[in-house]
Amino acid sequence: MAEKLKVSFKKDSHIWRLLIIMVVWFLFMAITKGGKFYSLVNFQTMFSQFPEFGLMSLGVMVCMITGGIDLSTVGIANMTAITVALLMRNAGSESGSLGPQWFLLVFVIAILMGAVTGAFNGILVSKCKIPPILATLGTGQLFTGIGIVMTNGSAISDFPKDYAFLINNKVAGIPVQFILFAIAAAVLVFLLKKTTYGKKITLLGSSQNVARYSGLKVDWILIKTYLISGICSALGGMIMLANYNSARSDYGSNYTLQCILIVVLGGVDPDGGKESITGVLLAIFLVRALETGINRFPQISSYYISLIWGAVLLLVMVLNYFSSHNIHLFKKKA
Repeated sequence: MAEKLKVSFKKDSHIWRLLIIMVVWFLFMAITKGGKFYSLVNFQTMFSQFPEFGLMSLGVMVCMITGGIDLSTVGIANMTAITVALLMRNAGSESGSLGPQWFLLVFVIAILMGAVTGAFNGILVSKCKIPPILATLGTGQLFTGIGIVMTNGSAISDFPKDYAFLINNKVAGIPVQFILFAIAAAVLVFLLKKTTYGKKITLLGSSQNVARYSGLKVDWILIKTYLISGICSALGGMIMLANYNSARSDYGSNYTLQCILIVVLGGVDPDGGKESITGVLLAIFLVRALETGINRFPQISSYYISLIWGAVLLLVMVLNYFSSHNIHLFKKKA
C-alpha cells in the first residue's frame, strides 16, 4: 500500500512542483510588480503570446513520449509562415483584403505542410533508422535553409494585414491565438487519453522491442507521431506570422530550447514511456508567466532569457534524476 502511495505521489509530483512554483512566483510578482503584472491587458498579452511556442511544445511532447525528440519544430514553423505569407502576398495587396475563403485555405495549406514535413521526419526515424535527434536536427536546418532561399534572408511583411488583424483579435475578451491553441490541445488530449494511440506511444517509449513483439506497427506509429508534431509546429508558425506581422527564417530561434524545457518540466521522461499532458500545459503557462515577470524588471536584460532557460532545464533534469533514484530505492526497501 505504501508503495502504491509513493508511486502515485511520484506520478503527480511534477504537477505539484509546477503548482508550487507558480504560486510562489505569482506571490513574488504581487509583492514586487503587482499593479503592472496583475492587469487584464497583461494577461491577455500572455495568452496571445504563448500559443505559438505552446503548440510547438505539444509536438515535441508526443515525440518525447516515444523516446524521440523533434528539433525541427522552429524550422517547420518558419517555413510554413513564409510560404503562407508569400501566397497571401500574391493573392492581394498590402492594403487590400482577402476573402474569408482565403483564411480557411491558408490554414489547410499550413496543416498539409506540417503533415508532410512531419511525416518526412517520421520516415527518417522509422524507416531509415536515423536517431531522432540527428534526423530532426538535420531537417530543421534544411527547412530553415529553404526559408532563407525563399526570402533571400529578409522578412516578408508586404502581405494583406487583415490576416494579422483577424488572428490578433479577441472573442469575448479571449485572444484568438489562445482559442486556436485550446482547440489543438483539446484534440491532443482526446488522442492521448481517449484513444489507443496514447497507450501505444507510451508502450513504444517504454520499450520499442516490446512494442514490436506486442504486434504494434511501430514504424506507422512513429510516422504518425512526427506528423502530429509537424502539424503542431505549422500551426505555431501561423500564430507567429500574425504576432510578428511578418515571416522570416530566424524567428523564434530560442523556442527549441524553450519547448524542451517545457516538456521536461511538465513531467515527460526524455527516455520515453511517460505521458503528462496536464503537466506540459501547466508548464507552458508557467514559462510564459516567468518570462513576462522577468521582463518587468528592466535591470535584467532580455539576453539573459536563454541563459536562464538553459540553467532551469539542467536543474529540472537533475531534480528528475534524484526523484527517480529515490523511487527506485524505496521500491527496493519495500
